[in-house]
Order: sequence, then C-alpha cells, then structure tokens
Amino acid sequence: MLIPMADVPRWYAGRTPQGTVAISHGTDTLSWEQLERGANARARAFAAKGVRPGDFVAIGLPNSNAFFETTFAVWKLGATPTSLSWRLPRGEAAAVLETLKPTLVVGGETDWNAPNALPAGFVPEGMSDEPLSGPVARYWKAMTSGGSTGRPKVILDHQPAVVDTAFAPLLGIPHGVSMLNPGPLYHNAPFTVSHFALFGGGRLTGMVKFEAEETLRLIEANRVQWVNFVPTMMHRIWALPDEVRNAYDLSSLDIVFHMAAPMPPWLKEKWIEWLGPERIYELYGGTERQGATIISGVEWLAHKGSVGKIGESCRLRIIGEDGNDVSPGETGEIYFLPNDGAGSTYHYLGAEPKRRPDGWESLGDIGRLDADGYLYLGDRLADMILRGGANIYPAEVEAAVSAHPNVRSCIVVGLPDAEFGQRVHAILELDDTADAQSIAGGMGDFLKERLSRYKHPESFEVVSIGLRDDSGKVRRTLLRDERAAWLEHDRSFRIMPKAARARVG
Repeated sequence: MLIPMADVPRWYAGRTPQGTVAISHGTDTLSWEQLERGANARARAFAAKGVRPGDFVAIGLPNSNAFFETTFAVWKLGATPTSLSWRLPRGEAAAVLETLKPTLVVGGETDWNAPNALPAGFVPEGMSDEPLSGPVARYWKAMTSGGSTGRPKVILDHQPAVVDTAFAPLLGIPHGVSMLNPGPLYHNAPFTVSHFALFGGGRLTGMVKFEAEETLRLIEANRVQWVNFVPTMMHRIWALPDEVRNAYDLSSLDIVFHMAAPMPPWLKEKWIEWLGPERIYELYGGTERQGATIISGVEWLAHKGSVGKIGESCRLRIIGEDGNDVSPGETGEIYFLPNDGAGSTYHYLGAEPKRRPDGWESLGDIGRLDADGYLYLGDRLADMILRGGANIYPAEVEAAVSAHPNVRSCIVVGLPDAEFGQRVHAILELDDTADAQSIAGGMGDFLKERLSRYKHPESFEVVSIGLRDDSGKVRRTLLRDERAAWLEHDRSFRIMPKAARARVG
C-alpha cells in the first residue's frame, strides 16, 4: 500500500503497541506516537514561517530525534528537506543557500544569516500536535554535493515522498529492522538508510557522534541487525584492542554495509575473517542513482578488490579516452545509464551532469571490468597524480600506507615537482604511540612489497586532526591546493598553519 512519507509515524503508531520506540539517540527516545505528534507541531510552526507545498527547507541539525521530527514535518507540508552540516562555514553555507533558495532554515550556525530561520533548539510551543495532512512533495529529498571541488550542487531525487508499506527490502533492510546509524545525517547514505528503516517500521538507534567501542556496545544492547559504515569507522573499530573488540556480542548482526569511500583490501579481509563473508556487503554508486554496484563478502573473496556487478535497474560501460568502450581488464571512465533513461532519477540545481549525447553519465571515477562483469575502481580523474608520465591513483597508495599498524588514516595528494611534474605527498594521522620520524623513515621498506617504487610517497606530513569526517569523506582538492600554496612561499615546506601540523622528512 502506498502512503505519504508524512503519514509513516501515524501509520505505525496505530499498528504497534503503545510506547514502541521508533528512534533513540543516547537516552533520548521517541515512540511512534511522539514522533507523529512532534512532527505535526513542527509542521504547523514551519507553515507559520511561510513554508508551502513545493518549497525547500534546509535542516542544519546534528544527529538527534529532533532531526527526524523535522524531516517528517517538512513532508507533512508537501515540502522537500535538504540536510546540511550544522557546522558549515559561513561562505560555504551561503553558496548552498543561494543555490537552494530554501523558504526556511532550521538550525545551522548563527552566522549563516539566513533570512528566515529557526534556531537549533527550537521547540514548537503552542502548536497543535493533532494529525495534519498536506499534498505529497514532488521530491522526497534534495542532498548537496560538490562543495570540495567548486560551487556546491543540489541533487533533487525524483522519487516523490511516498512509500510502499509492503516494499521489498532495500539493501537487505527488512521490515521491523533494528538499525544502527553511526554516520552524520547530512550525508546521503545515513539519511537514506535511516529513513528507510523507519519507513519499514523499524527501530533506529542513532549516534550523535561515532565512537568505536560505543558502536559495539549499542549493537549488543539493541540487538542491531543492520548497520552501514564507512571504511574510516571500520578502521577505528579494528584498531581497538582485541579484548575490547571481542568483548561484545555481535551475533544479532545480519548485514554490515560499507560505502562512500575506498576500502583497503587488508581491512576488508580482517572484517570478513571476524564476522564472516556472508555478513559483509559493499555498495558503489552516487546520490544521483544513475547506477550502483553491490558485492557480498562471499563474492569479494572470489573477486578481491571489486565493488561488485551492476544491478538490474541500470547499465554500466567503461569508456576509454577515444570515446569507445574498452575491453575487459582495460581501464577507462565509468558511465551509468538508468533503464528509464537519462535524467529519470534526479536533476541538479547549480550544476550540469557529465552526460554524453547518448545519455550515459559519469561520476568522474575510473575503473575496469573483469571477464565476469565485476567492477574495480581506480580513482577519480580529478585526483589522479601524473608523475613523469605515469598515472598514480591516490586510493591505491592510501590503502597500502594505511596498512601500517601505526597509521590511523592517510590521504595522498599530488604536489608540484620541477622534475616530474607532480610528486606523491602523504598526509598521515598516526596513533598516539607512534614516532613520526621513524615511521616516515621506514615507510619505504614497509611499502616495497606492496607498491611499485614510483608510487611511494616522496614526502610525508603528520597531522593531529582527523583527515576524514565520520562519513568517510575528505576534501582532497582543498588539501592539495593548500599545500601547493604553501610551496609557493617555501619550497622546504616549513611554512605551515597553526592547526597542529608538522612536516616530516
């Protein structure tokens, strides 16, 4: 049965025992009835601020129960939610809001200077919480992307704000699932899977901020069946002492998905050994939904390094520099086409798709297909390092360096080099016991069995701040451009900002 997304809380409030918990963040819980009443009151408050059907509402709230009251409130008005990081700097926020032109901003920093806004701690006092009905929003979500590479763009999902209460499980998310969301809701995957858990009447356990051991505790405490991680989170969990990592009962877990960033093969192997290949899944695709690949751990063991095969709803091609399809095993740019045609799943605000005349679209990634049709990723074209005529893909170098037991995270960028055009520079986040000089000095020996010599980093930098956010994203272009600018001032790379960074080597 199709119902508006806006009616989901009321639907399950009337079909589950009174007090059944729908969402929790820490000790703060919401039953289905509380979610319904809170969303109704907020919707009336938003309407009083001018929100009408077809409008956009920007949500700048941290992970919280109030976040979900807000999304359902937006749908109750026939409007479309856009989730933004509440910590966006003023300039970036201004660029997004200029593109989106939302009627209302809920939360966000005070210096965003949104003309029509409600603060993060807003409570809809004096508003009725009785049932409220409105038209269905044409677009169920409008997520942002591209802030690290230039002007931000907004991706309008062409799915309307309705849900089938008898839907087939999405990504193995069953009806009534117990799901853990450790990721920030301003990114597409956490936003999507968290809401789909609720659309199916599940219990959503949210984390305000990811913490490795707390993740395991929550899985055990709430008998979590389904969770989506990014590789950074999986690395942090794996870095826990064995006695801590193995102290929790994870037998309830049916599916552990990971997506949004490259997964080092060694780390995936460790998780498969730990939990079993039948529980580990990976997805590759974009918010635009032109296409996606999925692979299970069982398949991955037979096709190590692959991100899977194309699904039934779309097609996939690998196109070379000459504009023609390449043969299996050869590398080229990855293109997707939905079965319903170009532009059927989304459109942009503030950007144009990278679309060929025949409708096929690229996300800017490169890869290859094996003889069985399994896809292997290289890197984004914009991130590729060209050193002396040789193509070097940062993800490959990062995976090798990150295998070092003292490296928590690694980002590789290409910096200007007078002789080779570019050189490979590695930015490292180390564990607390590591000695930066000895690790940098010994990295050549560590990598000699893992990488060809020309791919080895030629300079290192150690930072004390996290390189990737909790969604696994990294602003590689910004990092590269910052360091290139520093080199313009000092070729020895000694001029550094005061953000606890230090040059090594």
